[in-house]
Amino acid sequence: MATTLAPPARTASTENFPVGSWLIAAERRPVVAAYYRVARAADDIADNHGFDVAEKLRRLDTIDANLTGRIHDDPDAVALREMFLARNLTLEHVRHLLQAFKADAANRQCRSWSDLLAYCRYSAAPVGRFLLELHGESKNAWPASDALCSALQILNHLQDCQADWHHLRRLYIPSDWLRDAGLTTNALLEPGTSPALRRVINRVLDGVNQLNLTAAMLPRQISDRRLRMEATAIIFISRRLAARLRKRDPIAFRVELPGIEKAAALVWGAVRGFRA
Repeated sequence: MATTLAPPARTASTENFPVGSWLIAAERRPVVAAYYRVARAADDIADNHGFDVAEKLRRLDTIDANLTGRIHDDPDAVALREMFLARNLTLEHVRHLLQAFKADAANRQCRSWSDLLAYCRYSAAPVGRFLLELHGESKNAWPASDALCSALQILNHLQDCQADWHHLRRLYIPSDWLRDAGLTTNALLEPGTSPALRRVINRVLDGVNQLNLTAAMLPRQISDRRLRMEATAIIFISRRLAARLRKRDPIAFRVELPGIEKAAALVWGAVRGFRA
């Protein structure tokens, strides 16, 4: 059995995408950091082995109640609500994430590619939409942003597919694609990727590539230069990670980009985005 079976645990520094990097204007970074803190807390609740489903849902509802001002006992959620209200930002960009975490808590499996994209509509797209609204960008950029955020989410699922199933009984690879390949979820617990599972993973990556093609339009749709630079860097990261996952085995070990490659992506994004 592969040795990388610890439950997925991430911080801002270990995400696939930069969280409030130096490319974002300094005055906006505290809002991004506050958004991430609430999202991270909610994700940790959904992943907590010590809570049953009812307790997870209760705690996620408590975060939502703080975001909507019904109660005031979560300092991070209250602070984020105040930041959003002060800037006239849409709270649904946070509350939609909670809907996705509730789906995680209930272990709702993705039966099809359409199911997976619908999940990403709540688990990933709100992050990009929040950043666009924070920078005063047009909703015309939402489709490309949604595609990029969904691509990153699905790549993350592929990175953690074995640990997600082993520890949390969560399946983000379309189950109908596994079935088409003659596989069950037991294939995710093998020491390495079988040829049949490799074909399924490549099928998922084909979908990611299509999302990345849509995402490629995003920088041209962003007016704010610094956000444009960050988007350009993230697109680069998404493409590089997809290519790496196609070449390497995410069942045998967690496939990720080295820190130096992420740093290089930020520099590359800064140069390309500045010139755009």
